[in-house]
Amino acid sequence: MSTSTIPDIGYRHYEGRRNGRAYVLRSLYVHNLRAAFGLGRPARAKIMPFVLAGIMMLPAAGSVAVFTVTDEADALIPYAAYANIMQVIVAIFLATQAPVLASREVRFHVIPLYFSRPVGHLDFVLAKSAALVTALFALMASPVTLLYVGGLVSKAPDPGRQLLEYLGGLVGCLLFALVLAAIGMVVAAFTPRRGFGVAAVIAVYMISTTFVGIVQGIAEVRTNFALQGWIGLAAPFNLVDIVQVRLLGAESSSAGIAPGVTGGVVALAVCAAIVIGSVAVLYRRFRKAGLS
Repeated sequence: MSTSTIPDIGYRHYEGRRNGRAYVLRSLYVHNLRAAFGLGRPARAKIMPFVLAGIMMLPAAGSVAVFTVTDEADALIPYAAYANIMQVIVAIFLATQAPVLASREVRFHVIPLYFSRPVGHLDFVLAKSAALVTALFALMASPVTLLYVGGLVSKAPDPGRQLLEYLGGLVGCLLFALVLAAIGMVVAAFTPRRGFGVAAVIAVYMISTTFVGIVQGIAEVRTNFALQGWIGLAAPFNLVDIVQVRLLGAESSSAGIAPGVTGGVVALAVCAAIVIGSVAVLYRRFRKAGLS
């Protein structure tokens, strides 16, 4: 009888350092954050995020320039209102970059490769979501910081109040980033093709904003200011603005704001529900994709 042999072709056990789960999670986060700005990708992938980032900086730079010349404090755009004023640019950034982070692996069926490593489904979701949150926060916080620094250099009045308003503006930027990233990731994760993902995110933004605007206009005509304020919970930018106005003491930059501290608490609870709910939905989505 012939016998089989197993030849020794030189394979050896790995004896080096094992970085573990935390290293994988950090690597996923950094990789996705770089991808959000097109870094490590072809030149055409960098055009949209950096052009939008440049557009976001222009009003802040112009505001500081006007304040330097006129010395009028009203020339500086309020920190808390900046993201709301530039919401179209923020929405375009979200629509173009959320599919990059959420749908590429689903489209090319490579998610099972990630889960063959020491990384869990929740780690995968948190790394991607945190990367998009960071990218959006950087997009909105950078011009707000330029406003603050420019105001200080140009000797804006009451530096203490300016610092408090700036910090409140950063908290608002973080809330905007959390809510928008949660919505964008969920929508993009269910539209594997990037073009459809971009259109779907834009559609969600436009439909919610238009619907809220129409209802608020009708409510104002009928002097139903309670409805005008509460319906703002249905639009992401108006939702976060309610939190800024009622809980952080910012000036309103929306057509209608839910009344009192109660309105702010309810709006904050809705923000938390959106973020937590998105993590749960993405967990199930990527877990299912990881089995295919």
